[in-house]
Amino acid sequence: MKPDVKAFFDEATNTVSYVVKDPQGSACAIIDSVLDFDYASGRTDTRSADAIIAHVRAEGLDVQWLLETHVHADHLSAAPYLQQAVGGKIGIGDRIKVVQDTFGKVFNEGTEFQRDGSQFDRLFEEGDSFMIGQLRGDVLHTPGHTPACLTYVIGDAAFVGDTLFMPDFGTARCDFPGGSSEVLFNSIQKILALPDATRIFVCHDYKAPGRDDYAWETTVAAQKTGNIHVGAGKNREDFVKMRDARDAQLAMPKLIIPSLQVNMRAGQMPPADEKGDVFLKVPVNKL
Repeated sequence: MKPDVKAFFDEATNTVSYVVKDPQGSACAIIDSVLDFDYASGRTDTRSADAIIAHVRAEGLDVQWLLETHVHADHLSAAPYLQQAVGGKIGIGDRIKVVQDTFGKVFNEGTEFQRDGSQFDRLFEEGDSFMIGQLRGDVLHTPGHTPACLTYVIGDAAFVGDTLFMPDFGTARCDFPGGSSEVLFNSIQKILALPDATRIFVCHDYKAPGRDDYAWETTVAAQKTGNIHVGAGKNREDFVKMRDARDAQLAMPKLIIPSLQVNMRAGQMPPADEKGDVFLKVPVNKL
């Protein structure tokens, strides 16, 4: 089956969120939503999520899933806000527990922070499947960027998160805690083993040099032949060398500190203090 896919691009974080609809009904899933956040003022905004809500309501859609491809380090998830407005179960990979344990320590969250993934409604493992109406989704565990990264294969479409970018931009960084360029290469091979006509939808686009417009849809065939990091038969050894050298030059994402604290909680803010105020921590010399 070929799902109907509606993309929502947030230029502030270069993130693409998707509404994926069963073509034979009204059931849909929302993938990788964005809660707008101004770090300088510490203020949140819901304009990106509200655009998705408006679309869902205008089309009379039944939201069954709010899916996260991984714990994002460059934007905050709007999953709880969307869930309250339009419903759906929040899902992520079961290796979220590894991410929670790692960053629970980085942010000194203490014993009250549960590291068992219980903040999410569903933890997916390799080989799991789920339904969006009559549309089947299958789960591939594709770590490397983070330990918990998933690819959701829904009909003829694969939602790969940060694992792959558009062919002219390449692949995800692997230098976050728990990341591995060698593991990422292996994960990418799983995606490239899908049928050539499989549509690939990426989570971010940064307009590669020479390209005028943002883009987020490609195919397995195009990635195989044209991805500048892994296409045209590039081998593991060369990829690892390139990826590690490239990552050593990259700055941290500007929203990594708030994003990790919120997203490892399924999009919820840390608990409020006795006055009802919410605070995010800034770990010094930890990242």
